[in-house]
Amino acid sequence: QVQLVESGGGLVQAGGSLRLSCAASRNIFSFTTMGWYRQAPGKQRELVARIIIGGSTNYADSVKGRFTISRDNAKNMVYLQMNSLKPEDTAVYYCNAVHWAVDYWGQGTQVTVSS
Repeated sequence: QVQLVESGGGLVQAGGSLRLSCAASRNIFSFTTMGWYRQAPGKQRELVARIIIGGSTNYADSVKGRFTISRDNAKNMVYLQMNSLKPEDTAVYYCNAVHWAVDYWGQGTQVTVSS
């Protein structure tokens, strides 16, 4: 079992920055992927960014060049640095981990970008 706890969400003006953090309850070194998803009201949950065990990353087209995902295996942490935020980035952001083909989710953290 893996528990994930997100932090760092909040209210920010357009053009601003936020850094989301995800703390895992166990060592993440062997996790297949860790990533961030988001869900806006009335929309489906979508992938924002993920980092794979070898270190490669994937980003949604809408956030490329603005968001950066990173992981710190020693601290069991995953981060999402979000720059140049836009109102359309407003959503609940969820941390995700895949371990032995099982998906684990955090409780989510709200990010609101005002125009």
